[in-house]
Amino acid sequence: MEVLAAAAAAASPRPGQPGYFHGYAVVGLVAVIGVLFVAAAFGGNQLLRPYAPTPEKLLAYECGVDPVGEGWAHTQIRYYVYAYLYVIFAVDAIYLFPWATVFALPGFGAGTLVEMFVFLGFLSVGLLYAWKKGVLAWT
Repeated sequence: MEVLAAAAAAASPRPGQPGYFHGYAVVGLVAVIGVLFVAAAFGGNQLLRPYAPTPEKLLAYECGVDPVGEGWAHTQIRYYVYAYLYVIFAVDAIYLFPWATVFALPGFGAGTLVEMFVFLGFLSVGLLYAWKKGVLAWT
């Protein structure tokens, strides 16, 4: 940590003020500590877990029923489309809420409003396309 502090002090434009890379060094240090914590947890798990494999334990468990057939099940594509549409509209909400809070501030007038309606127009075109293709019909 002293090395990071010395590097930050050397890069500091003013004495006593953190330098340009101080914020990056803190984030990097937290990331390294997080990775070490996860690695220690996995290593502890490997060292402390009991290991006694039997043929019964190595079978796939299906709610108490012996597995029959292949492990592959076909899933209809429409469920993926529903998930994709959900993600699109969740991203829409992620952009709309901050926009709504910033829109009232000075300097964010008609230009911001036009940009948001263009964004909503793209989403509406995508929703109309999905509706016309029959993707939204639950059959």
